[in-house]
Amino acid sequence: MIEFEYKRHGTLCLIGNFEVTTGELIRPTLGPTRTEEDFVRHIEQTVATDRDGSWVFVVDNLNIHCSESLVQMVAAACEIPTELGKKGARGVLKSVASRQAFLSESSHRIRFVYLPKHSSWLNQIEVIFGVIMRKVIRRGSFISVGGFAHEAVGLRHVFQSCVRQTIPMDVYGSSATYTGRPLMKAAA
Repeated sequence: MIEFEYKRHGTLCLIGNFEVTTGELIRPTLGPTRTEEDFVRHIEQTVATDRDGSWVFVVDNLNIHCSESLVQMVAAACEIPTELGKKGARGVLKSVASRQAFLSESSHRIRFVYLPKHSSWLNQIEVIFGVIMRKVIRRGSFISVGGFAHEAVGLRHVFQSCVRQTIPMDVYGSSATYTGRPLMKAAA
């Protein structure tokens, strides 16, 4: 039910990265659209924070998370000499499945892990977006998209505090003991 006084002034799209080991939001971007170009630009900005580092992005199955331009960006950034083919016709770019397989390749310095469908609760950034929605956006009153965008620039510290309040601090302290041990033994 929408109140009669309610007036929608527009929308913004928040794209963010949550670094699980530190609990930090890395290079969140805020823009008017959520296109494949927006996502590629966001990934480029994120990777630019550590150009030689290895990156693993956990994403859902949204079409922009396995786009042609994302494949091209990863191939260029990782200096992969593979012929990518043509979208819809051949090679890596042929289908969503072939693009996801390429982007998931564990030998790439930049790779993507695709969550199963209907499991957004496994994606930590989705959990954080939910907290941001409940603690920041729903309680706010913004008279324009520009006004919200201006406010949002200063909200990064609020976002960080939302993260810290949601996830116990000892996860990031010395008690974190990830060993890399698989949860199940490999099939014989």
